[in-house]
Amino acid sequence: MSGSGFWKTLETLSPDGSVPLRQALDEIPWNADGLIPAIAQQYDTKEVLMLAWMNREALQETLENGRVCYWSRSRQQLWRKGESSGQVQELREARFDCDGDTLLLLVDQTGPACHTGRRDCFYNLVQGDRLVVDKPVLIDPETLYK
Repeated sequence: MSGSGFWKTLETLSPDGSVPLRQALDEIPWNADGLIPAIAQQYDTKEVLMLAWMNREALQETLENGRVCYWSRSRQQLWRKGESSGQVQELREARFDCDGDTLLLLVDQTGPACHTGRRDCFYNLVQGDRLVVDKPVLIDPETLYK
């Protein structure tokens, strides 16, 4: 059972059916850069906070430590959420989508999730023929990243 066959097999499992996590990690269809998209959602309010990328090392660190770690594509290094801003994400639950190519991370976000100082990264709202900024800056980025 490899690749998409692995994820296809999971479709047939009944609730409480399981497979070893290590096997699932081996079967993730990483993209050409060895990454998988990860959506961070506030666990209690269900607010979608951000989308980032994880490589296997970031995912394993997150699962082992409970503090969310991503892969920074711009810096080409691990990015432990909040390491410079203090606005950390504690993992509450991790879920894969049906074909294993996207992660949903239910997190407890401390303060703003966005580097702009806003609560989430989705503050640009399409309204008709306009793009409207609909959320305030909670913490000035200059203060966040001192």
